[in-house]
Amino acid sequence: MLLFVFLLPINYIYSELQVSTSNQIYTQGQPIFVYGKAQPDETLIIRLFAPDGAISKFEQINTASDGSFNHVLLVFPESSPTFPFGTYTVEVISTTQNGLAQKIDIKFASTTNTNIIPIQRTINTSIFAPETTAINIPFRVFVQTTSDGLLIGDNPNELLATTHVHLPSGKVDTLSNAFKTLHQGLYYTDYTSKEEGTIVFHIVSFNQGNISHASVATNVLTQDLGGISNQIIKLNSGLKETSNELTTLKSEIKGFGDTLNVASTDIDSSVSTISSSVVNIEEASSQLNSLFFPIVASIGIIVALQITILARRR
Repeated sequence: MLLFVFLLPINYIYSELQVSTSNQIYTQGQPIFVYGKAQPDETLIIRLFAPDGAISKFEQINTASDGSFNHVLLVFPESSPTFPFGTYTVEVISTTQNGLAQKIDIKFASTTNTNIIPIQRTINTSIFAPETTAINIPFRVFVQTTSDGLLIGDNPNELLATTHVHLPSGKVDTLSNAFKTLHQGLYYTDYTSKEEGTIVFHIVSFNQGNISHASVATNVLTQDLGGISNQIIKLNSGLKETSNELTTLKSEIKGFGDTLNVASTDIDSSVSTISSSVVNIEEASSQLNSLFFPIVASIGIIVALQITILARRR
């Protein structure tokens, strides 16, 4: 009977990485003491991430022969834009255990009272979109993601992977790969609505296991305010032309009125002249009658005398 014995290499050690910090909440002047256990004589990388995800501290240390390690990573200075209050992350990475890593969230605050300051990371999402727009006209939507007041995030395709738009028809349009990076924590996309009505942007931010939601509504019209403004400008132009024509007509009517006044004056003058002429005619007629009656009387007398003479001769 054969007995097979399999011996493990003497240098084989199971993966191991244990990490702890001296405190969970730190104030100004307190050191971040990182300690734990890994493989013997292993090189470890220790990183400190700020609330915005930037690397505030980077250290490389070696473990002892028994695998233990302890290291003062940082003494928190006075709060500043470089080291603001907020949630930081301590990460320890093994260089020999296939990138095995451990993370611990800590808090930098003005007090160490845990009843006031919970150890948690909160993501805030803000969205900026126009209140009104026009159908088939592209418009820009901006998204901002913050944690403890600082901009966070990197790849929008991962950070905003489940972002979508609710359309008036009830359909849902995904925006998972639509956003572009304007700045860390600031993203934008150009969207064109094919439907008229109210559309709702639902922004979902997911970072380091935490999620945040934000929504905003945009009213899609037949035309945008620019088109309405152009129509108002055209209407104002038409009203101005009409006003100019009315002014010209008013000027012409005023001239016509002056002409009527002159004509009326001329007519009054003519009537006065005619009246004077009638009076003169009446006077001439009276004079003619005064001259004509004696002549007629004389003729009558002469005719009568002749008749008398002729009667006597017979």
